[in-house]
Amino acid sequence: MEHPKHQIRAAHTDTTVTVYQAYAPHIGEPTARNGRFPAAWRRERMTWIKPSFLWMMYRCGWGTKEGQETVLALEISREGFDWALAHACLSHYEPGVHADAADWKRQLKQAPARVQWDPERDLHLRPLPHRSLQLGLAGEASRRYADEWIVSVTDVTERARRVRELVAAGALDRARTLLPTEPVYPAGDALLTHLRP
Repeated sequence: MEHPKHQIRAAHTDTTVTVYQAYAPHIGEPTARNGRFPAAWRRERMTWIKPSFLWMMYRCGWGTKEGQETVLALEISREGFDWALAHACLSHYEPGVHADAADWKRQLKQAPARVQWDPERDLHLRPLPHRSLQLGLAGEASRRYADEWIVSVTDVTERARRVRELVAAGALDRARTLLPTEPVYPAGDALLTHLRP
């Protein structure tokens, strides 16, 4: 199936969208248990959320990389996600989107969110031709994410490990049954025009 190069695909409902993050157990486990980040989670740092399960698996090595052993699925409000997109800036200068490099730097400095489009991944974590959204949250966006947008948190570490085991065993069809369904997210041009290279 062909995908447009820059398109958000995510598990979502009428009111929520699911994103993924991976943390060390001392952050991830209490977050999953309590449905909110613990005091050790630093709001002043940029935090990156990823709507693609397989891109998260690529990033955290199926939950095996140091400091990323606990994989979380965070259901957040679509209102918050859309706010972040509307207030985001591309993480790199793009001539067709920005007036000039100075304009991009100005936008980047002011924006509470930034967007990167990285190659989507297949079950073997190889890059695909189309892109996956990574959304970085800082300042106001990071605070809103932690304090207002989170609806639920699920620890999906065991699911990640099971998918990895099935892939390693060559049982790709069985592995696919454990993947979340990630249809096109209805962001619309109004939210994405300034974020498409």
